[in-house]
Amino acid sequence: MSKQNQNEPALEEELEEQQPQQAEQPASEEEQAATQPDPILEELEALKNSLADQEDKFLRLAAEYDNYRRRSQKEKESIWADAKADTALAFLPVYDNLERAVKQQTSDEAYAKGVEMTMTQLKEVLTKLGIEEIPALGETFDPNLHNAVMHVEEEGAGENTIVEVFQTGFKAGDKVIRFAMVKVAN
Repeated sequence: MSKQNQNEPALEEELEEQQPQQAEQPASEEEQAATQPDPILEELEALKNSLADQEDKFLRLAAEYDNYRRRSQKEKESIWADAKADTALAFLPVYDNLERAVKQQTSDEAYAKGVEMTMTQLKEVLTKLGIEEIPALGETFDPNLHNAVMHVEEEGAGENTIVEVFQTGFKAGDKVIRFAMVKVAN
């Protein structure tokens, strides 16, 4: 029995040594699993990054398209306004001649009435296009709207007041098509 009692502590020691080793092995496997990245998690992270990149590209593309659309709309409006202004500018010499014809004295009433009707019709067409005369006579001189070709000293007129209009000016919205040619009192 003594041999058996002596062998028992040796067996117990061996069992105790084996148990911690077995317990250590799963812990070391867990540590190894924790230190080694999981391929599924790596793939998930890669997919998340790819999705974020694609979202960023999409948002940038959508913003570029929106900017393009706005820019195209502004260009269309600008082209339309420029075309109207150029067309009106081509008709302004006709307007000037009709204005001179209306001011001329004539004994033929039918002729005078025809010229006035033509002038009225031209003014209506210009108004429909959004082109209006620049007010000048009696107004204060504005270099953004008027072109002063003469300066005179007149006691009855205020300073920088337009006393005579040589040529009517026109504008389409805020854009000046032709400046009014005027005489200004100092």
